[in-house]
Amino acid sequence: MHFAKLSHAMSRNELEIPSGVGGGVMLDVLQGFVHELRAAGLPVSMTENLDAMRGVEQIPLTERDAFREVLAATLVKSFRHRRAFDTVFDVYFSLYTGGVDGEGEPGGEPGDQDEAGGIPGQQGSGGSGEGMSNEALAEMLMAALMNMDQDQLRQLAAMAVTRFAGMEPGRPVGGTYYLYRTLRQLDYDALAGRLMERAAQQAGGEGEGDPETDLQARFAREEYERRLRELRDMIEAEIRRRLVADRGVEAMARTLRKPLPEDIDFMHASREEMQQLQRAIEPLTRALAARLAQRRKRKNRGHLDFRSTVRHSLSYGGVPAEPKFKSPRPSKPEIMVVADISGSVASFARFTLQFVYAIAGQFSKVRSWVFIDGIDEVTRFFQESDELTEAVQRVNTEADVVWVDGHSDYGHAFEVFRDRHLAEITPKTSIILLGDARNNYHAASAWVLKDLRQRARRLYWLNPEPRGYWDTGDSIVSEYGVHCDGVYECRNLRQLQRFVAAVVEA
Repeated sequence: MHFAKLSHAMSRNELEIPSGVGGGVMLDVLQGFVHELRAAGLPVSMTENLDAMRGVEQIPLTERDAFREVLAATLVKSFRHRRAFDTVFDVYFSLYTGGVDGEGEPGGEPGDQDEAGGIPGQQGSGGSGEGMSNEALAEMLMAALMNMDQDQLRQLAAMAVTRFAGMEPGRPVGGTYYLYRTLRQLDYDALAGRLMERAAQQAGGEGEGDPETDLQARFAREEYERRLRELRDMIEAEIRRRLVADRGVEAMARTLRKPLPEDIDFMHASREEMQQLQRAIEPLTRALAARLAQRRKRKNRGHLDFRSTVRHSLSYGGVPAEPKFKSPRPSKPEIMVVADISGSVASFARFTLQFVYAIAGQFSKVRSWVFIDGIDEVTRFFQESDELTEAVQRVNTEADVVWVDGHSDYGHAFEVFRDRHLAEITPKTSIILLGDARNNYHAASAWVLKDLRQRARRLYWLNPEPRGYWDTGDSIVSEYGVHCDGVYECRNLRQLQRFVAAVVEA
């Protein structure tokens, strides 16, 4: 497939594409694809959209891997977004890639059904192998895996899906269930062992116990496991293709959409999402620190030094050709972070502390406290540990934060903080309070924040709960918020990054 010149394609809706796929349809698919990427959180500009269209002019759609990489190279700017990109790509182009018929030609247009009126591809795309027993299908599958016949594997994958998945048009069942049913009927887990046995029989069973032969057997097993993963991918792609044909690309994309690492909610992240957050926080902080340093460099150029400019311009006949600026005194805020580490907000506090200390070079000083109903300064943990994750682990295990019963008591914790550290707060200090302000109906002691605000440069509150939950139940965030310069919803890394940037530049 080749696209016509972009300017004509965009204005006249004309595309040079293979037979069977309408130009307007393909243009709609590409635009829908970019729209879904943006809905998933990927920042795709209009220029990048145009670059992608220019790139795929040179790549046939039937070359699926090359087509995918061209779009990824022009539309994806961060490795953290590649997984989301691949998911959207698999959905939007599932109907426009080589089918199970082995011809390598795209299928019909979205929404087309076969003559029987069922899900597209159930009969025409490889069929169900009517008249063939399950044993014969398994034998053909073994032979195709031994020879790694790609075309035959696609045919057999389609037969297996039609025969074993039990897909029904309009039935609201996820693709994972259909994949599980198909693989279970194929006895997928035992296929690797059967392939090894078949290979040993073909080799005559010689060399058993020989170290060199054992190494070859290990390599052979790894190769067969790779082939089985490829078969699994073919089955999954066929299931996805049929689901997209039945439900539409938009519905499937919404079903499979997952948040980007920087958009994962701190309060409700799964274990896997927590790991994604951990991997994402370091590159995000590096990028933010570099951007803030550059902004600070430009911002701190200083005022025009008129006398110096005139003096240096005398050699130009008095023309001020080279303006001179005064060197300003660097101004970096001093940060105090006071974080609630009880219950579900603990993960929010953990990532916030890591984030702040990762860009500590943008502040003149960083100090931190954690509390539940008691409060303890934990700055020492970050100063004594080389790794931020190690410091956070020590905070969770060694900090003295329990006063009575280990239930959140913001009022008592704030009073203790004021009594111990009020004199250390200066007009250069910005205080960041972290927590959901759920005080278990204890005394609020909001007057403490009023005293802190009078001495500090800024006083901010970051709340990881959705704004609609504020001031419900035992939440008293508004009672504290009246004494703050700002109360912000901060549920993910993207919001945290935006807030920290604003604090540094304030």
